[in-house]
Amino acid sequence: MRALVIGASGQVGAALHVRLAARGHSVIGTHHRMPQPSTRPLHITDAAAIEKLIAETAPDWVFCPAGLTHVDYCEDHPDEAFAVNRDGPTAAARAAARSQAGFVYYSTEYIFDGRSGPFAEEDPPNPLSVYGRSKLEGERAVSDANPRALVLRTTVVYGPEPQGKNFVYRMVRQARTGERVTVPADQRSSPTYNQDLAAAAVELAERDVSGVLHVAGPVVLDRHAFALVACEVFGLDRSLVVPVTTAELGQRATRPLNAGLRADRARALLTVGLLGPQEGLTAMRKAVERTGAEGGSVDTPAAPL
Repeated sequence: MRALVIGASGQVGAALHVRLAARGHSVIGTHHRMPQPSTRPLHITDAAAIEKLIAETAPDWVFCPAGLTHVDYCEDHPDEAFAVNRDGPTAAARAAARSQAGFVYYSTEYIFDGRSGPFAEEDPPNPLSVYGRSKLEGERAVSDANPRALVLRTTVVYGPEPQGKNFVYRMVRQARTGERVTVPADQRSSPTYNQDLAAAAVELAERDVSGVLHVAGPVVLDRHAFALVACEVFGLDRSLVVPVTTAELGQRATRPLNAGLRADRARALLTVGLLGPQEGLTAMRKAVERTGAEGGSVDTPAAPL
């Protein structure tokens, strides 16, 4: 297929770019602030530029992992959150539809209230934050704009990535300098390995699947428990990881506490697997210890953890 990845410099987009190329597909990627090899500059809110790029490249599928995912920032900047998470992707989905291309939109467990997770696709949404609302409205608008829209809900994505920004990178950096890391012990979720998410998205596009699917790791656990698994895998001092309640963190946006996603439907469709935390973190460590495009070495300044 010919694929366009809007947001190919982030952890999901970069993994998508690699997976698509490995599968023999032609792929063009874009970036906003952080260019990567062969990516083009583009902002998700620039509808005219997106329409021009789609018309020029004539993709079969447009993957759109670009988004504003800083939950507390979204709470204080709702206009920006809706522009990036709803309006931009909707314009891109509409432009893709005009070219008869499919469109993959990435959503989140934050569309649910976290009272009775893990959640299945048919469970009623009830977002508690601006971020969750912007993503839920994005799901609906994209689906209305493109008959071949595929909405993938996921959560707590981790893995090797060019910018080294995800939770695991930040935790390892802090722990290796002897800094204490406070992690909520009352936020339950389904950590998802980014390489699995990318592989699943590519396979589903290859099979022309549309609709809403949950693609998330198979194990539901709290953030502190996940951090302890990361300590084991990366050889960190567990005593530096301090459990706290979400209330103690004083976060601006309300979090869904008892959340997580049930991915039974996706697993029944997919041939690729979805790793649990132990296996996924082990794969991540092996990847970041290799030099090159997958993140460099954990012991070199090129890609510090």
